[in-house]
This record gives sequence, structure tokens and C-alpha cells, in this order.
Amino acid sequence: MRILVIEDDRATADYVAKGLTEEGFVVDVARTGKDGLFLALNEPFDVIVTDRMLPGPDGLSIVRAIRASNIGTPVLMLTALGDVDRKVEGLEAGADDYLAKPFAFAELRARVRALARRPAAPPAEQTALEVGDIRMDLLHRIATRRGRTLDLLPTEWRLLEFMMRNPGVVLTRTMLLEKVWDFSFDPTTNVVDVHVSRLRRKLEGPGEPPAIRTVRGAGYVLEPRAAPA
Repeated sequence: MRILVIEDDRATADYVAKGLTEEGFVVDVARTGKDGLFLALNEPFDVIVTDRMLPGPDGLSIVRAIRASNIGTPVLMLTALGDVDRKVEGLEAGADDYLAKPFAFAELRARVRALARRPAAPPAEQTALEVGDIRMDLLHRIATRRGRTLDLLPTEWRLLEFMMRNPGVVLTRTMLLEKVWDFSFDPTTNVVDVHVSRLRRKLEGPGEPPAIRTVRGAGYVLEPRAAPA
């Protein structure tokens, strides 16, 4: 069985990875939220073990993003924040189990094995997406911003949908090519930049603040701010 461990503390990551490897698991380790999310979205795993507090997207954002992408892999969240409200927040975000630090490896191993035996069931299909003041009605294929209907071409629709399923996450051009176009283009192609530019123009009408931010050398992130009333 293959396990993804997302943990920025090297000692904890090495401890967990070593123990799980000795138990016969194949373990991949990501030390940032960005790397962990990329692996979770693009590689098959039987269980994901993620810290809650991470550089880049935190554990809650990672869980929400993979659930929004209809990935049902069981998730065990690790945290130094052990109060009930924090646990509830993590479970409501889509985590399957919660383990407070410090923990005994025997307990982590038992929880991982229990999750691995659980069949991965995707969450109920979403019928609408909403990020800031942007909304997508997936059943009727209508996208709006502040009630203004967006006239989107099919590729622009897929691009916006994928970005809205991963709000606040830096999406690389490679990720967008694979998930939106379902094909690996030549990395020198500017097809992503052209479509993002067109989508940005349609999203940002008069008086509306930016919705898509360019992260130089990395990619794009959807993080619209509500326009003033």
C-alpha cells in the first residue's frame, strides 16, 4: 500500500516514514503543502497523512482541494492543536481521522491500517462552486460574478472550474495542461497563458477587483476579493 506523508518537520516526517516503511508500506514524503497537494492530486495513494500546519497550503486547504477534485483517498490529519473545535474543523473539511501530537507510532500505525481497509468513496457530487463573488452552477452550466453572467467558451469553463475547485492554491502550467486539456503539451507552449488571459478579462469587469493572480515563475492562483457594493 502506498502512503503520502505531508509534514514540514523533518524529524516527524522521517520518524513516520521510517516506521511505515518498516511496516511494509511504500511511503512518499512531501515537506510543503504545495508539493503535497501536487502529489495528492496527481498520484494514487491508499492513505494520506498530513500535518495541519504547513508552509504553503495548510492541511485544511489540502483536504478541501482534494475533496473538491472528487478524490476520496482517506486522510489522517496530524496536529499539535488538539482541542475539540480544531478536530471538528478538520473533519468537516473532509479529513477521515485526527491524531494530536505528540503521538505513539503504534496508534498512528493502527489508524493508518484502519483507513487503508476503508474503501475510498468519493464525496457527493457538487452541483455548484462558489469562491468569493464568483459562482458556477454546474447543473445548468452558468457562471456568474456578482450576478453578471460570464460568457465562457468550453475550455474557459473547464479552466475556471478547476481553479474554483482549488481556490488559493498556486496551479502550475503543467497542472493546468494535464487537468484542463488532459494532455501534456510542449512546456514552451503559451496556450495556458493565452486562456488565462482571456478568462481574466471576462472575470474582471468594470469596478471588479482582480480574481486571478500570477505567481511569477510558478503559475496562477484564483483568489478573488469581493468587489465593493
